[in-house]
Amino acid sequence: MTDMCNRRGLLIILSSPSGAGKSTLARRLMQWDEGLSFSVSATTRAPRKGEEHGREYFFLSEDEFKNQVTDGQMLEHAHVFGNFYGSPAGPVKKTIEAGNDVLFDVDWQGEQQIRNSDLGKHALSIFILPPSITELHRRLVSRGQDSEEVISKRMLKSWDEISHWGAYDYVLINDDLDETEAELKTIIAAERMRREQQPALQDHVRVLQTEFEEMS
Repeated sequence: MTDMCNRRGLLIILSSPSGAGKSTLARRLMQWDEGLSFSVSATTRAPRKGEEHGREYFFLSEDEFKNQVTDGQMLEHAHVFGNFYGSPAGPVKKTIEAGNDVLFDVDWQGEQQIRNSDLGKHALSIFILPPSITELHRRLVSRGQDSEEVISKRMLKSWDEISHWGAYDYVLINDDLDETEAELKTIIAAERMRREQQPALQDHVRVLQTEFEEMS
């Protein structure tokens, strides 16, 4: 899609309350651009049947995980339901230096941690809002995946997520999935062309300067 040789990749962060369409949009973006990869998280939980180290997760002991956090090797991390989860910085750095983008599905706390990391200047954060709270609830119910109790908990948590919308670079209202997908693609295409994402520009300007001086 885009010439990856002359640019640095982006850390594309998608956040939203559950049910706003973030996962569907993420899948569509992955289908749109084969060069876009999903960030593989590290976790201290045990592997489940069929899971492989480095594919679904990087499986670490609690000591290994904490040491990586202490050494600054995690872009973001959190403690969830008794286990630690985080995004290792090493693989992400290699990917963006090769000119490919990395997609993150994290909450507002993860977005802030990534933004404040050494790679934060290459981050692009996008928050997905639902058209209404009523529609958000309808979507959660229509999925048929959760009990009423779980849906109630997700709805209670949704406002905490939504309240942090102002910290993001872009905010989209997902009223129409196809339109929101098109808007996402437009944003990513434009952000890829930011001067900071094109390290080869400096060399090109030097060549232009040399040519100008030779003509003078």
